[in-house]
Amino acid sequence: MKISSAEFVMSNSDVAKCPNTHIPEYAFIGRSNVGKSSLINMLMQRKSLAKTSGKPGKTQLINHFLINKNWHLVDLPGYGYARVSKKDKKTFQKFITQYFSKRQQLVLGFVLIDCRHEPQPIDLEFMQWLGENQLPFHIIFTKADKLKPQALERNIQAYKAKMLEFWEEMPAYFITSASNNTGREEVLEYIDQLNQQLNAEGF
Repeated sequence: MKISSAEFVMSNSDVAKCPNTHIPEYAFIGRSNVGKSSLINMLMQRKSLAKTSGKPGKTQLINHFLINKNWHLVDLPGYGYARVSKKDKKTFQKFITQYFSKRQQLVLGFVLIDCRHEPQPIDLEFMQWLGENQLPFHIIFTKADKLKPQALERNIQAYKAKMLEFWEEMPAYFITSASNNTGREEVLEYIDQLNQQLNAEGF
């Protein structure tokens, strides 16, 4: 998929105020220090489409971007280690769960996981919630450039083993690096295939 345009549409914390369109949406979410903004900018080949920051938790709203005039990329608040108040965290959690539960345009969620770390309970719990609510998602492992190939494979195998304690099979996943474009073509090609399928089905 060639990215010919990527435009900011809106930010808000009310799912009811998200764009009232029939355009397919793909949501990106992960712990607040997982490198989500950098990944989005890499996928779109834009330096600052999504705001990056040295401080985790920069994204605090539901952010819609219109890509190629025909699908929405949705940048959701990070969960976990953002330096915000407990009240704000409860607010984020509420509209994140509302977004996934109520947003009919959502085709797929991408849950971002830092490949350098062992499986984190907060990530496993969030994916368990998605599964229990029959909400489709894939995993994107980020920061692959930070590990040597053997260490990367070892960490992913450890993740598979942990997931298979609760899941019948490992969800589909992509391996990415915002630093060297690893995984960009694979993620965009997958979205393109889904969009073509949805178009054929009259989405």
